Amino acid sequence: MNIWAKMMTALRGGVNEAGEAIVDSQALRILDQEVRDASEELKQSKDSLAEIMARQKLSEEKCANLKKQIEEHEGYAIKALEKDDNALAHEVAEKIADFENQLAQEKESTVGFESSANNLRTAIKQTERNLKRIKQQVDTVKATENVQRAQTAVAERHSGSHSKMRTAMDSLERIKEKQALKSAQMSAASELAEETSDTSLQTKLEEAGIAPSGKSADDILERLKNKK
Repeated sequence: MNIWAKMMTALRGGVNEAGEAIVDSQALRILDQEVRDASEELKQSKDSLAEIMARQKLSEEKCANLKKQIEEHEGYAIKALEKDDNALAHEVAEKIADFENQLAQEKESTVGFESSANNLRTAIKQTERNLKRIKQQVDTVKATENVQRAQTAVAERHSGSHSKMRTAMDSLERIKEKQALKSAQMSAASELAEETSDTSLQTKLEEAGIAPSGKSADDILERLKNKK
């Protein structure tokens, strides 16, 4: 296989995959349309059945009328024979033969209409059963699709909530760290302020001669001399 043939094969494969993807994404819509098409065909079949039944009824009426005509002309032929009018009787007999030929053809049409009507009626009943079953299954498929869509939405929200929860926890920890740092800074500042205040007060007391000042080298030497 040359490179062009391979490229064409790959292209056809891509087209098929794209077509399947489109069909999958529109599966329910396609299914609904197919059900509507089947329902329309069923309606057309019923219309055809009604037409065939009407033709059968007309054919039966023609048969009944022809039988009546035959009986009536048979009476004419008998009367002609009773009057020895063989020519007239023969003419009436020809008319009767024509009626009987028409009757035979009409009976054949009636039988054909009846057979077609019965076959179509059976097909319609079977189609109605199949269509009813398909519609029930379609309802089940739609219900399942809705449930799965809802479950998917819940799963996505749940997944998103976990992500948001992690973000919120991170934000909370950062706030806590900032608050802890601020508290430590405030505590350190307070301690520093206290130390500064204590040092300043001690200095003031020493200068006023109220509090003893720190010991000097002379004090230490004096203490050592006294010990000696």
